[in-house]
Amino acid sequence: MKMWKGPSFLFISVLILMILVLPTLIVLPFIQHEPMEVATDQTASTEVVDEYNLEDNPAFVVSVLRNQANQVEEVPLELYVSRVVASEMPADFELEALKAQALAARTYIVRYLVEGGEKLQGGADVTDTVQHQVYKNDAELRQVWGGDYDWKMSKIRQAVGETTGEILTFEGDPIFAAFFSTSNGKTENSEDYWQNEIPYLRSVASPWDETSPKYLDQKVFSEAQMEQLLAVTIDPSKPVLANVEKTDSNRISKATIGDKTLTGREIRESLDLQSSDFTVEHKDGHFVFTTKGYGHGVGMSQFGANGMAQEGKSYKEIVTHFYKGVAIEEVDSYLPKMASK
Repeated sequence: MKMWKGPSFLFISVLILMILVLPTLIVLPFIQHEPMEVATDQTASTEVVDEYNLEDNPAFVVSVLRNQANQVEEVPLELYVSRVVASEMPADFELEALKAQALAARTYIVRYLVEGGEKLQGGADVTDTVQHQVYKNDAELRQVWGGDYDWKMSKIRQAVGETTGEILTFEGDPIFAAFFSTSNGKTENSEDYWQNEIPYLRSVASPWDETSPKYLDQKVFSEAQMEQLLAVTIDPSKPVLANVEKTDSNRISKATIGDKTLTGREIRESLDLQSSDFTVEHKDGHFVFTTKGYGHGVGMSQFGANGMAQEGKSYKEIVTHFYKGVAIEEVDSYLPKMASK
């Protein structure tokens, strides 16, 4: 058998070495590089969402009764505020409007806990409904927002993070930070919708709301529906509304419908109207209600806040416009009172 010697043997040896080693040299850089790229992307994404560490700074924990699940969730204060803002205001609003909403949401829960609201089922402080403030947890927000979750939650966490610990006070006490969706061009004095006159809940102009998709609405009722919902007897030959009285913001204060005089709030709530600023037309045996605005009208208008932010106003300018004479203070001094309740 002929043996390979000399140059031929050396050539074959080098060739074999190249065949065995070269693929490893080619593959190894990619094997090492790909995991590094993935890890970097994941870290960047996490840092954007968790930059403000709302979970890691539990100055106080809020117990939320989840109505559907009939369970209680324990949520750090700032995380609770972020989820309320996410549930109560569109995330595509301006950042300064979201900051104003964060102050309102944080102030609301701090005031409620300082005053010592009655404990609910399971020792919960509040519900997750409009009875207190609407609250959705992370899983629910992911389901609602889908692929938009990351940027929306990141923006809201920024708004909450940049206002961490700030609440609104009047003469040293947390305010009742009422808010609603859309005004009719003005907000309402507190006593014109509720019973009490509250000095910081005064009627102010909010012209930005006219751009809101909820600014105008119509509802149609039959005569029978009107009589049933309002518990009145209607005479079709007479004007629908009589003896109309209005508030400073042009909402209905009182009016006579059929054989009863009702408040604007009673009419609005009985007919489920968007606002107590309404007019009525009687057409073809039906009553057409046209409303301006959406909500009770007291406190901060959310669309008004967004309009102010679009004009370059800061969250501090927004809240001091809608809540008259208030100050912005740190929550820390109120934590012992909250814990003792």
